[in-house]
Formats: sequence, C-alpha cells, structure tokens
Amino acid sequence: MRISTLLALVAILTGSVVATAPAYAAEQSCHFLSVVDSTIGLQHAQSVGVLYSENTLNTLEYLEQYHSVALNGAKNPALDSRISNAFVNSSDPKLAINWLMGSLQKEFASVTVYDNLDALVQARPDVVVMLDTYSQLVSKRNNQVEARFMAKFYDSNLQYIGKAEGSREQQMPSVWVHGKAAPEIAAQIDQQTELQLNALKQFDASLKALVSSSEVARLANN
Repeated sequence: MRISTLLALVAILTGSVVATAPAYAAEQSCHFLSVVDSTIGLQHAQSVGVLYSENTLNTLEYLEQYHSVALNGAKNPALDSRISNAFVNSSDPKLAINWLMGSLQKEFASVTVYDNLDALVQARPDVVVMLDTYSQLVSKRNNQVEARFMAKFYDSNLQYIGKAEGSREQQMPSVWVHGKAAPEIAAQIDQQTELQLNALKQFDASLKALVSSSEVARLANN
C-alpha cells in the first residue's frame, strides 16, 4: 500500500469514528407489549402501517454520518477510487430501508410509513409493523461488521402476530497491513455490502415463510 493511500485511508477511518455505531436498544423499546397473541393471520390483501423503532432511527442517523464521511473521503485524490467507492456504496443509508420496504410491498396490498403511533392508529391499517434495524460498519477502532433486520407484525389492536428477521455479522480482516494492494482493500470493504445483502435476503425468506404459513393456516380453517 502506498503511503499516500494509507494516509487517505486513515483519514476516512478516523473520520468515521465520529459516526460511532449506536448502542443496540433493549428489545422492550422496539416492540409493543401485547396482552395476548393475535388470532389474525397475514394476507396479501392487507394494508400495512410501518413504524421505525428507536434502533432504526439511530441506525439511519449513524449511516448518514458514515456515508457523509465516505463521500468526503472520496474527494481525496490520494485514495484509490475503488476503495472510496466501496466505502460509499457500503454505507448507503437507503440500501437496507429501500430493500425492506420493497420486500413488504411485494407481500402486501399497501405499505405506508408513519411518523408516530397516533398517526398510524388514526389511519387504521389492517396490520402494524415495527421495523427494527441495526448496522455497524468498519472503522479505525472496529473490525466487527453487523447487520440485523427485524419486522414484528401486530394486528389493528396491537396484538402480536409474528416476526420476520435476517442478520449477519463478521469480523473483518484488518486493512492496516502494509503491502496490501488497493483491489484487495476494496474487496474487503465490499464485504460490508455483501454482508448487508445476505442479511436482507435472509429477511426476505423469513418474511415469505411467515406470510405463507399464515395463508396455509387460513385455508386449513376454511
């Protein structure tokens, strides 16, 4: 690795320390406390109202900060474009949210995000979803990369129906080893994107299984 490239990489990863990964909030703050489980199943014809959990809001803020640092780092001519592009792509704040919303839209008739519970209750969707996400990316002080996605489903009375989830974590090899070429470093950073995509694909499979099991149960009871 050239000294100029190493210094540019230090600048990015030192800057990204400012965007510290948020602490993962306790589960109790990321779901509704149901008295009993719902007897209502999920159906493709249902309308869905989505609320973002505390974890999701904090993670979006963290990714926006990380992404901003990556974009500024990409302006450094000393940093190989393959490395800077890998940082920018892997920290895209819209990657996971757009994917998750798209997954829900494929399974249900309508999907709407609400700013708060009051607005959602007034809209009276058939199903309520608490969307809980958490991400941690590589920084100068951290090589542990994580992506966790969970959607908890409730009926219109906020009684629990079920959940879909996907998660991945990986200890990344250090990019600080002298002698590493730019393509190798970029490939390591790209693993952040692959890890997120694999967790999202796992979420998709979990969601399809949850909806399918509800449909099967409904038909069996008819």
